[in-house]
Amino acid sequence: MYSYIKGILRDMDEESIVVETGGIGYHIYTTGQTFRYLPSVGEEVKVYTYLHVREDAMLLFGFLTKDELKIYKLLLGVSGIGPKGALAILSVMTTDDLRFAVLGDDAKAIAKAPGVGTKTAQRLILELKDKMSLEDAFEQKFEKTGEPAENHAQGTKNEAVQALVALGYSSSEALRALNGIEITEETDVEEILKMALKNMAFL
Repeated sequence: MYSYIKGILRDMDEESIVVETGGIGYHIYTTGQTFRYLPSVGEEVKVYTYLHVREDAMLLFGFLTKDELKIYKLLLGVSGIGPKGALAILSVMTTDDLRFAVLGDDAKAIAKAPGVGTKTAQRLILELKDKMSLEDAFEQKFEKTGEPAENHAQGTKNEAVQALVALGYSSSEALRALNGIEITEETDVEEILKMALKNMAFL
């Protein structure tokens, strides 16, 4: 029904915001990650929305990026995860973190979300793993940093992940270690591995 709502941020509390547009104040539930990047009350904001309809209510859920909305919808497709459960997961994890956890079979990281147990986290991984890929994770990473998600950079990162996994690290650990490493046309896999292993010490 609504693709997005653009208006003035009028109010916010621990789990929701109010966006006014056209003389109407929309009450929108959102994630902790979205809260981090909201403008100040009184400023304009654009929120991508999902409308959840049930017998006794219609609830709006909103996100600052299309990617977060996309992942939220994927979470809703997992057995046992409802609108509030999906919101809880994205309140403690970024979309990148969730992708890395799913690809790395890291149920423990997902289970940190309130109301999400280990069994639910494992089911989430099972149901979403074939809907996510290393390439997708890298593509989202590059889109956020404005770098091209292709050719040398992506290829060398993929090789680095495979090498780290061969060394005994999980895919999730490998991907986290590669976050923030700048790759140029001259950067080779050995250099990336050295920087990634240094990053491992801080994970």
